Amino acid sequence: MLNDLYPIEGKDSYTMLDMLLQLQQKAPVKFELLAVNLDQKQPGFPEHVLPDYLKSLGVPYHIIEQDTYSVVKRVIPEGKTMCSLCSRLRRGSLYSYAAEHGYTKIALGHHKDDIVATFFLNLFHGGKLSAMPPKLQSDDGRNVVIRPLAYCRERDIAAYAQLKRFPIIPCNLCGSQEQLQRKQVRRMMEGWEKEHPARIEQVFASLTNVAPSQLADPKLFDFAGLGGDARGGGDWLMPGAEAGDESVHV
Repeated sequence: MLNDLYPIEGKDSYTMLDMLLQLQQKAPVKFELLAVNLDQKQPGFPEHVLPDYLKSLGVPYHIIEQDTYSVVKRVIPEGKTMCSLCSRLRRGSLYSYAAEHGYTKIALGHHKDDIVATFFLNLFHGGKLSAMPPKLQSDDGRNVVIRPLAYCRERDIAAYAQLKRFPIIPCNLCGSQEQLQRKQVRRMMEGWEKEHPARIEQVFASLTNVAPSQLADPKLFDFAGLGGDARGGGDWLMPGAEAGDESVHV
């Protein structure tokens, strides 16, 4: 029996809960679900919406009450990005709750567009090649994070959420900041979609087909110590190159 903890609040979360409930009836693996929401104590938050919806479905749930809203507003200067601190506080609360109550899986609602956007954020602003994997064991080894919507496009999730009329609750912290780097990246991706409709799919496909030996990470390969014939554990020729082409030797 797998115990799955499921944070819920937006269109992605509602869609994933709906999907997991269907899988719970059909999947060969038996698992329990607990829907979890973090009440950040933001002003005007409609506290009744989620409990009423989850009760109507007969879904077990828990509301974590923690005033992270005030913490973020106090710590982050006006006009600065709140997303990073808010996200860390939310993850900390969620992971702690999972560990305290013996949940072994944490299901998050990140989709394909989120993963590609994270890749570009890390590339442009973090100086590293990384994104968000569909499945990841936490650093402390206490639980596994899964992203069941990792292969779904946001536009399909949005259409599904609209069709199902999920009671979406807007965020007036990170979601209200137009200067967010993530929003800028998403606008770039939207522009690509108009000019090159397959580009996001191609970028995501590249994240599933990584050739570490064709990169330049000195933690993976000792480039300074490589001799002329060393191959670094990877392909000797670049894809599509002809044998004997000295210009493409690694």
